Amino acid sequence: MEREAATSPNENGPEPDAAAIRRHPALFRAIRRRQNPRLRRSDITVTDEAAVKRAVKAASLGNAMEWFDFGIYAYLAGTIGRVFFPSGSDTAQLLSSFATFAVAFLVRPLGGMVFGPMGDRIGRKKVLALTMILMAIGTAAIGLIPSYDAIGFWSPLLLILFRLLQGFSTGGEYGGASTFIAEYAPDKRRGFFGSFLELGTLAGYTGAAGLVTALTAWLGSDTMDAWGWRIPFLLAAPLGIVGIYLRLRLDDTPAFLKLEGANVHVSDAATAVETSARGDLAKIFRTHWRPLVLCIALVGAYNITDYMLLSYMPTYLSDELDYSESHGLLILVVTMVLLMLIINRVGRISDRYGRRPVLMTGMIGFFVLSAPAFVLVQNGSLLAVSGGMLMLGLSLVCLLGTMSAALPAMFPTNVRYGSLSVGYNLSTSLFGGTTPLVITALISVTGSDMMPAYYAMAAALVGVVAVACMKETAQQPLAGSPPSVQTEEEAAELVEAQAPTPKF
Repeated sequence: MEREAATSPNENGPEPDAAAIRRHPALFRAIRRRQNPRLRRSDITVTDEAAVKRAVKAASLGNAMEWFDFGIYAYLAGTIGRVFFPSGSDTAQLLSSFATFAVAFLVRPLGGMVFGPMGDRIGRKKVLALTMILMAIGTAAIGLIPSYDAIGFWSPLLLILFRLLQGFSTGGEYGGASTFIAEYAPDKRRGFFGSFLELGTLAGYTGAAGLVTALTAWLGSDTMDAWGWRIPFLLAAPLGIVGIYLRLRLDDTPAFLKLEGANVHVSDAATAVETSARGDLAKIFRTHWRPLVLCIALVGAYNITDYMLLSYMPTYLSDELDYSESHGLLILVVTMVLLMLIINRVGRISDRYGRRPVLMTGMIGFFVLSAPAFVLVQNGSLLAVSGGMLMLGLSLVCLLGTMSAALPAMFPTNVRYGSLSVGYNLSTSLFGGTTPLVITALISVTGSDMMPAYYAMAAALVGVVAVACMKETAQQPLAGSPPSVQTEEEAAELVEAQAPTPKF
């Protein structure tokens, strides 16, 4: 028994007893050194800042396009309801439109289960290029669908079909893009570079809202219903071509190249984690279910608050408070521009003080401020509505600026793309895309205009618990990867810090 304990003092075997350690101290020191070898200079990745910036640009542009596409649909929900779902009831039209919005999220987990493991198997950049091609096709095709008056029930049927294609392709987008940036970025600046991914989210939403607002003001509601709504969807094609070009020009991440056997040096300890069994869904659910559950809880809270503010709020302002569609969108655009100005600073703060404090600030902010914010919004004046939306926006930016660095760090390199894609899209499917539909239905059933605030508060409470349970990962290497630094000097300091102290 003593020998068995001595040969396997780790998490996969029995712990050695204190007596065995006292009798064989040299043996146990040798075992610990073998399991946790000191870093060599060749183990440490020194990042190329130009390559990091190219990776961030390509990943963020794709994310911006994704949310541009989804934002267009959300901001044109009323128009789409009239074009594709003729009905005597405005509420029925809106519910039908939001139900079709939610349909795309039903297949996102399938997309995550297909594209995530594929990204762990054939590479991050190839899958990210493929998802962008499919997204561009699906979005542009929606802009070409004839109206219900022209082809009858085939019109909403085609709309649902292409929404499903959008949702399926998006299933591999966020997990891949956040993984791509996280694996390129140096450990001490992962929050800063990761925040550009969500800067792309805000840019996509802002571009969609700004374009819809401008077109509505220029063409008028009747012309928008007739053909103007098609323009934003058709713009997806050229945007997609640019994004595909940028992504295909990149090399894959150093962490993935190591898995492929490329000449990237890592320590023996990292090698033990980065096995060749990649893309195994069964392994993800069996071995990594704890971080998977935590990821689902975090993403659920994050997405409910995100979609409530960035997707649903313009509809809330127009349908519940009788704002004009363009007026509500304009207020949202101003709010999102302000968030874009500070989101990278939030990323820097998370690098300095940690992911958990910043995420907790955002979750508590939503829990405490949602009700007062909606009371202000219901006041109806421009100043009150803007103040309420800014309160919600400042809470949201704490999540936006941090989440894309926190989520990839939950999983080891060999299953990171797959695990994050599965967890993120399961949660988004259940809680994110259904948010406008659920809130609209709750308001219809209860008659209370405060239901969005209560829904956000419930989500934030779940988020507080999830953040309390997560590990701090700021300034630490990604699981299964060697340390990543910006300069040779930092690499030398890391090696020197692990050198044994001389004894005299």
